Amino acid sequence: MKLSALVCAHNDETRLADCLRRLEFCDEIVVVADRCTDRTQEIARQFGARVVDGIFPLEGQRKTAGVAACLGEWILEIETDEQVSPALAYEVRAAIHGRPGGDWFDVPVENFVGERLVRRGWGAGFGEATAARLYRRRVKRWKARRVEPRIVLDGRAAGALESPLRRQAHTDAGDMIAHLNRQTWLRAQDIADAGAPGRMLDDVLRGLRLFWTCYVWRQGLRDGELGFLVSLMAALDPVLSGLRARELVKARAVASANANVTVTQPTRIGRAG
Repeated sequence: MKLSALVCAHNDETRLADCLRRLEFCDEIVVVADRCTDRTQEIARQFGARVVDGIFPLEGQRKTAGVAACLGEWILEIETDEQVSPALAYEVRAAIHGRPGGDWFDVPVENFVGERLVRRGWGAGFGEATAARLYRRRVKRWKARRVEPRIVLDGRAAGALESPLRRQAHTDAGDMIAHLNRQTWLRAQDIADAGAPGRMLDDVLRGLRLFWTCYVWRQGLRDGELGFLVSLMAALDPVLSGLRARELVKARAVASANANVTVTQPTRIGRAG
């Protein structure tokens, strides 16, 4: 039963090799190179990967193009900041060859900030504790959004694996803040495109609910300062995204109004010669 590894990359030359060398247990590797201007494609081909080059503004477009290029019956979806351990590799092969009673497996994810494992509190696009990463072709679909697209899974769940993916979520607290800046800008564009920027009060209330969910219900409080920071970033996400979306809607309206203004040149009246 053929297994394809799917990796989507954007200028990831510094970490792609570490990711790909741990995928050699797969029958093939497909790398989607989205608007790459570094050595991403070259590194991917060094590992025998099939490279799909293109411009994919939406995350779902990248994933869909990658799935279409995969030839395996099963797909293992990996991010460039993740690594597959030998134990997980063995478990993946055993799972798909063991006559699974479903169409996808959930895979646990261990998220690291620097060298520290932060187990709890992840959410709101900053990380996930488990994800459907091993699935049959044509089972997983993504909605059209720039960030954190809603996932649709067809068929039946086959269970969960035990060995985790190792994800280098962030290098430090500063990297987390930089990620928040990038993510809220992308989310703001999605909100503006939908034409529903909402109200600040609603965003603040949603942020408070997210903080409680991440810090208390998901027990981010048990991971100390970083658990608090993860929860705080989740709470700020809807507030900043909504604020930037409303600014973007206003800027687009002004640009559209200016484009529709017809400038009339004054008529010159000269003396008859």
